[in-house]
Amino acid sequence: MKDHKDLDVWKQSMLLAEDVYALTKDFPADEKYGLSSQIKRAVVSIPSNIAEGAARKGDKEFIQFLYIAMGSLSELETQLLLSKRLQFTKSVETHLDQIEKIKKMLFGLIRYVNNK
Repeated sequence: MKDHKDLDVWKQSMLLAEDVYALTKDFPADEKYGLSSQIKRAVVSIPSNIAEGAARKGDKEFIQFLYIAMGSLSELETQLLLSKRLQFTKSVETHLDQIEKIKKMLFGLIRYVNNK
């Protein structure tokens, strides 16, 4: 397997993490240890699990970590939608588009690893 830093899905998830960290800077101060913290944990988990999976010995383990990253993407999506409902931010559409793109990339990578 390639080094995780060569994977486009890892690169895109790192960009998403940067963008989400910037978004949470504008959240209310009393959310520092609440939703903001949960969002940051979820977004960091995405590239982290891709990297950890790529470092594992077998394809089966790699796929397992890719699915964990997928779960973190869904968790992040829910948290961003909630932050919008709570009016911590005006728009999360750009981030939701990034999430959708990364989900497609993850499914493609899972399919590729399964079929090789």
